[in-house]
Amino acid sequence: MTPEIKARQHIDQKLEQAGWVIQDMRQLNLGAAAGVVVREYPTDTGPADYVLFVNRSPVGVIEAKKDTAGENLTATESQTDGAKPLPLGLSSR
Repeated sequence: MTPEIKARQHIDQKLEQAGWVIQDMRQLNLGAAAGVVVREYPTDTGPADYVLFVNRSPVGVIEAKKDTAGENLTATESQTDGAKPLPLGLSSR
């Protein structure tokens, strides 16, 4: 099993434990649940590892990195250049 597959399984498990429904782009159905995570979601700069949607609105992005990547966040920071902030108008209803 490759490190990428192992990391994806770990991330998927954590998201599922938190109540998210996980989908691949080819099975996209944002109405499947209030909280849907889409793997490999296309963006202007390439696919995001995971995009989180609440009530069909994007609310976050997860980019998986090696454990050692935390030591050099400037590399990851540069990947967000030009990223647009996502609307977070969520209610607790």
